[in-house]
Amino acid sequence: MNVSRHEQRVLHALAQGGAIHHQKSERGDIVAVDCMTRDGWRLSDCTLAVFTRLRRRRLVASKGGGPYRITREGLAAVRAQLDNR
Repeated sequence: MNVSRHEQRVLHALAQGGAIHHQKSERGDIVAVDCMTRDGWRLSDCTLAVFTRLRRRRLVASKGGGPYRITREGLAAVRAQLDNR
């Protein structure tokens, strides 16, 4: 599956334990997203367009109205990256 560089960065942060927190309008549409890493940092690569593509491909999902997390398909699509720790 072809996944862009920004999508890879978001998926990698989610695979390490991050989450995507969303805000909804009064109609129920998602109007803003914040990708938080497991350390509590905000990832600037996660825009609404990137989030929409990830959700449409079913690489991220939400359970019970909670934050969006990576799915098994998302884990299979993410490429390994070096971690600078």
